[in-house]
Amino acid sequence: MFSEFDIIVVGAGHAGNEAAAAAANMGSKVLLVTMDMTKIGQMSCNPAMGGVAKGQIVREIDALGGLSGIVSDKTAIQFRMLNRSKGPAMWSPRTQNDRARFAEEWRMQLEAIPNLYFWQDSVVELLVKDKRVYGVITSMGQQFHAKAVVLTNGTFLNGIIHIGEKQLKGGRAGEKASYGLTAQLESLGFESGRMKTGTPPRLDGRSLNYAAMTEQEGDPDPSRFSYMHTPPLENQMSCYITYTSQEVHDVLKTGFEKSPMFNGRIQGLGPRYCPSIEDKINRFSDKDSHQLFVEPEGRNTVEIYVNGFSSSLPEEVQYKALRKIVGFENAVMFRPGYAIEYDYFPPVQLRHTLETKLVENLYFAGQINGTTGYEEAACQGLMAGINAHLKGKEEQPLVLGREEAYIGVLIDDLINKGTEEPYRMFTSRAEYRILLRQDNADFRLTEKGRAVGLVKDDRYAVFTERKAMVERLRRNIMQYSVSPEQLNHYLESKGSMPLRQKVKLDSVLSRPNVFLEEIMALDTIASDLAEGLERPLCKDETELAETLIKYEGYIQREREMAEKMQRLEYVKLDSAFDYHGLPSLSMEAREKLSRIRPENLGQASRISGVSPADISVLLIKLGR
Repeated sequence: MFSEFDIIVVGAGHAGNEAAAAAANMGSKVLLVTMDMTKIGQMSCNPAMGGVAKGQIVREIDALGGLSGIVSDKTAIQFRMLNRSKGPAMWSPRTQNDRARFAEEWRMQLEAIPNLYFWQDSVVELLVKDKRVYGVITSMGQQFHAKAVVLTNGTFLNGIIHIGEKQLKGGRAGEKASYGLTAQLESLGFESGRMKTGTPPRLDGRSLNYAAMTEQEGDPDPSRFSYMHTPPLENQMSCYITYTSQEVHDVLKTGFEKSPMFNGRIQGLGPRYCPSIEDKINRFSDKDSHQLFVEPEGRNTVEIYVNGFSSSLPEEVQYKALRKIVGFENAVMFRPGYAIEYDYFPPVQLRHTLETKLVENLYFAGQINGTTGYEEAACQGLMAGINAHLKGKEEQPLVLGREEAYIGVLIDDLINKGTEEPYRMFTSRAEYRILLRQDNADFRLTEKGRAVGLVKDDRYAVFTERKAMVERLRRNIMQYSVSPEQLNHYLESKGSMPLRQKVKLDSVLSRPNVFLEEIMALDTIASDLAEGLERPLCKDETELAETLIKYEGYIQREREMAEKMQRLEYVKLDSAFDYHGLPSLSMEAREKLSRIRPENLGQASRISGVSPADISVLLIKLGR
C-alpha cells in the first residue's frame, strides 16, 4: 500500500475535490482522505450551483481548469441567468442540480485522474516537525506522508447538530463529526472559533399542491457554466415559489423557547445573508411573509428542498408550520431542518496562497476558513491545490488580484479582514465588477491556468478559438458603417431615433434597447458582420462582443483605477517590520499590521482599520 505522496487532501467536499483534482492534474501524486467514499462531492445543503457572484466564481474555476462547472453542467436540471434586467456586470449564472447525479459525477471525474488515490477514514492528527507538516495519522492508526497537506474539513470539526433541544454529534445528518485536529492545531498556536450554518426540512413532493404556487421555469435558451462543450441542457425541471404568512410565523414562534439559537445553546454566529426562518422572523418582525423556493432534488426522486426555510426548531413545530404554507397543506416531511455548529480558524492566519503562516506546507480551504457556500469552498480548494503543487515543485505561486477575479477578492478579504460570521461572496464586495463579469472569466484567467499547467490542450484550443471569434466580430463591428436604409426600420421598432446618415455600428450599439444579436439577424447586415468568422457565433460570444463595445469606456476606467492601486503591490514590506516602533501609525493599524504581517503596501491598504493616513506614514518611512 502506498504511504508516500506529494500532497494529501483531507475532506472530499467541494474544496477537497477541487484541491485534489487540480494538484493531481498538474502532476502531483495526491491522496484524498474522506470519511465516506459514498459522499464524495455531496451537496450538503441546497441542490444548486451559482447565483449572484457565486456563478462568476464557478466560471472562474472553470476558466482556470477546475471541474465544478463541468460537474454542474452535466448534472443540471435547470439553468437561469440571474439579474438579466441589470447590467452585464451583475449577470450571474445558476443551475439547479440533481443531487445524487452531482455526487456521482464528481466521483467519476476524480476516479478518472490516474495519479489521484483515495482512502476512507478520518484524519485525527497531523505529522508536524520543526513547524513543517509532513503527513497525517488516521483514526485507524494509518500514517501517510506527504510534502504538503490541505485541510478541507467543512462542518465536521467538533460538529454538533441542533434540532430544538436535541443535540447530536455529527458533521452532517447521519455522519459522524471529526475530532482531534482542532486541539492539535490550537497546541501549535492557531486561534480557532465556532460558527453555525443550517439546512431546511426535506419534503415529499407528491404531497405538495404545485397548482397553488407560482411556477419558475428555466431559461428558454439555457446556457452553461463551462467554456468546454458540455452537453446542452434539455427537459428542464421547474422550481416553484410560495410564501410564509403571519399564521406560519405565529406557529414558529411557539417553538422559540426551545430554539438553540435563542436559548444560548448555539455559540457560533450563523450566515447573515442566509438566515434561518426563525432568525428572519426575529430580525424582520415588520414583515408578515417571506419568500420560499420549492426546489426538486433531482429527476428521479420526489424529494423537495424548501429553500428559505432553514430551521433548528423542534421538528413538530417545523412540521406544523409547514402545513400552514400555501401549497403545503398536506405536506409530508422526509426529515426536519437542523443547525450545525462547527470549528473554524480565522483566515488572517493564512498567506495569499492559503498556506498557514504557523506551519509550513499546511493549507486550509473552505469552511475551515469561515466561508459558506459550495462555490466559495471550491475556489479556495482549487487555489490551495494549485499552490501546494507549485510549492512542491519550487515554482512561483499563483495569487489572483482583486482586479483579476472574484476568487482574488474572496481570498484577499479573508486574509486581510478575517471574518467572524460565515463569509459569502457578493458582487458588492468587488470594486472592479465591470472587469469581473461572468462572460469573460476565460479571457481573464485561462492563460494563467495554462501557465501553471492546469489548462490542458483541449481546453486551451476551445479558449483560443472563442477568443479569436469574439475579437474578429468586435473588429468587424468597429470597422463597419451602417446606413439609414439598413437599420432605421429596426431602430424605429425599438423606439430609438432613426439615422440620418451613415454612422459606425459601434455608436448605434451604445444606445439602450439596441442589441447586437437582433442586429446580426437582419439580412442587410448579417453577412457583413460574419466576414472572416470560421463558424456561426453562439449567444454567449455575441453578448461578450457587445459588452466589450457598449461598456468600453467604463471598462477602461476601471482598468486604469486597478493599475493605479496595483502600484502599491510593488512596495514590499519586510516580514519583521516593527510597526509598534512607528508612533505616527494609529494604535489599531499597529496592532493589525503586526498581527497580519502584510507582504506589501497594497495588502496593508486593504486591512480593515488601516487608514489612508497610515499608508502615507508607511510610504514616508519607506522613502516613497
